[in-house]
Amino acid sequence: MQENFSLINKTRSKLPRLPFLDIKDDILGKKYFLSLAFVDKKKSKEINKTYRNKDKPTNILSFSLRKNEGEIVLCPAVIKREAKNFGKTFEQFLGFLVIHGMLHLKGFEHSSTMEVAENKYDQKYLSGNRLRLRDDEGHRGRVFQRRKKS
Repeated sequence: MQENFSLINKTRSKLPRLPFLDIKDDILGKKYFLSLAFVDKKKSKEINKTYRNKDKPTNILSFSLRKNEGEIVLCPAVIKREAKNFGKTFEQFLGFLVIHGMLHLKGFEHSSTMEVAENKYDQKYLSGNRLRLRDDEGHRGRVFQRRKKS
């Protein structure tokens, strides 16, 4: 088990096997501690309301907790619904959003530079038949308790 990565599934859905740890190590580094938390629409709405004052569930939220520690909260129900709008499968859009969230944790803001980085990692890990699979379901860790609003 990796001490620098945890995956928490608080939904009833089975998650796709994506190379979350490889992507994390590539974008954020091996020493960065990342927690990926998958939540239902109710929890996503609650967190979005608390931290962004938006009263609706959202696909992804990224939280930088410390210099080398962060958490990404994902809502598979919202991601499944939105994937069609982007011409992607659920698995492809989930992978893209994980990359997007990690780039935010690395300090990127929405820009053409961020889009170039998103495309680079999407091509490397997710695109087409080259989808690299990894079973990260065994990783467990904390959920939201330690997050403080800064």
